[in-house]
Amino acid sequence: MARGEGGEQSSNASLLNKSKSDEVKAVEKRERGGRLSVCSKLCYAIGGAPYQITGCALGFFLQIYLLDVAQVDPFYASIILFVGRAWDAITDPTVGFLVSRSPWTRFGKMMPWIALSTPLAVVCYFLIWYVPPVETGKIIWYLVFYCLFQSLQTCFHVPYSALTMFISSEQKERDSATAYRMTVEVLGTVIGTGIQGQIVGMASAPCIPVGGDFNSTGQEFGPEVNISQPHISLEHTKQAYMIASGVICAMYVLCAIILFFGVKERKDTCRVRTEPMSFFQGIRMVMGHGPYAKLVMGFLFTSLAFMLLEGNFALFCCYTLGFRDDFQNILLVIMLSATLTIPFWQWFLTRFGKKTAVYVGTTSAIPFMIVCVLVKSNLIVTYVISFAAGVSIAAAFLLPWSMLPDVVDDFKVQNPDSQGHEAIFYSFYVFFTKFASGVSLGISTLSLDFAGYITRGCTQPVEVDITLKVLVSAAPIILIIVGLIIFITYPINEERRQGNRKLLNEQRENELDSEADSTETDASVV
Repeated sequence: MARGEGGEQSSNASLLNKSKSDEVKAVEKRERGGRLSVCSKLCYAIGGAPYQITGCALGFFLQIYLLDVAQVDPFYASIILFVGRAWDAITDPTVGFLVSRSPWTRFGKMMPWIALSTPLAVVCYFLIWYVPPVETGKIIWYLVFYCLFQSLQTCFHVPYSALTMFISSEQKERDSATAYRMTVEVLGTVIGTGIQGQIVGMASAPCIPVGGDFNSTGQEFGPEVNISQPHISLEHTKQAYMIASGVICAMYVLCAIILFFGVKERKDTCRVRTEPMSFFQGIRMVMGHGPYAKLVMGFLFTSLAFMLLEGNFALFCCYTLGFRDDFQNILLVIMLSATLTIPFWQWFLTRFGKKTAVYVGTTSAIPFMIVCVLVKSNLIVTYVISFAAGVSIAAAFLLPWSMLPDVVDDFKVQNPDSQGHEAIFYSFYVFFTKFASGVSLGISTLSLDFAGYITRGCTQPVEVDITLKVLVSAAPIILIIVGLIIFITYPINEERRQGNRKLLNEQRENELDSEADSTETDASVV
């Protein structure tokens, strides 16, 4: 009898030790599964470059390209810009909804969207920068290919953004990957600005002297003459835009290939336990979550401020500051400064919290927006201001995408039975931002038309000068202030963020323990 009891105790002890050993192995496996290598983070980050490279080129140069190279009337240019962005905004939640319902494949859930959309997107992007030989169908041409490209790019970027939640279950690793991503994305803006600006800058669009310009020079200029570079024709400028677009298309494809082969989706990071919901249910769900609504509205206004600045800065440099031959270099300095300061903002938000980083990073742009319109035109001063402004732009790039995972985690904690909706959260954030930016770009181009903008003019009326100052200074400052007021009510501070992280880790541990118990039970039955 004693032997039997001793054997039973020994057996129980052995089972207990085995259980502890299995638990330790499960924890180690979970930690290894959540940890990302530097190579994986870099490959993931490189995948964000195409969106920023093309977006920067379109944001800085499309308006001036349509007005001065394609010679589209400002009114129709405003329609192209507005409809293109508005259409893009509509496709974001639609694609997000479709992505959320997509099945898992051998390549993952997000990767097939990225791979299939890339070749079609680069073709449409290239055709945006081609001036068709027919004058009557020019507006339809740009409208169609701009809308098509935006739709195909959405099929790339929405799955890519949601991929953040599928590469690791660890919040720290996702934040680190996001910092890598933002560094590469801002570097992408440098590349986009550099490629587009430098190639086009060597063949800047010829301008036509207007009004007093004829009297001041005492010369007659033909319609194909650039007074700063008289040997350059409009055809050379058109070719330069096409060369730049071809280079950017090649980089788009290369980055997509690196992302596809360098990043692995982890199905176990986000467990789908609910049935897919309808499109309008998704809208009610995301906007019904208070922290998400406040985050989106806050960044909606601050993002609009920087988009207004981006969309009109090239015209501002050319006509208000008078740096027609240097604006591409000024843009390059801004983006280079933003790239260099991304690591600083990652350290800052880790040390002082994300909400504090929003206030400090966003408000630091206001002094430079004021100075750039008050100080007399001086190239050196403009470079200094541009470098300083890039510091704020880095914060504007990093913080929205760093804070969105916190909101998704908060939703998971409050709604443990409703999971698998990450793509919807990301797509609706992009939707609101793009729709508002489309409205702002359309209104700004229309404002220039009302102010009397002269297509390909070497100078512009005083009313255009005043309008450009409002669009790059006064209007953005007002938008930033409104956005920061909304952020006062944003409830997710560092304490709540860490609490959510702890609760989600406990949920995952419970799920893994339940699965392990179920596996052991099945094995014992067998």
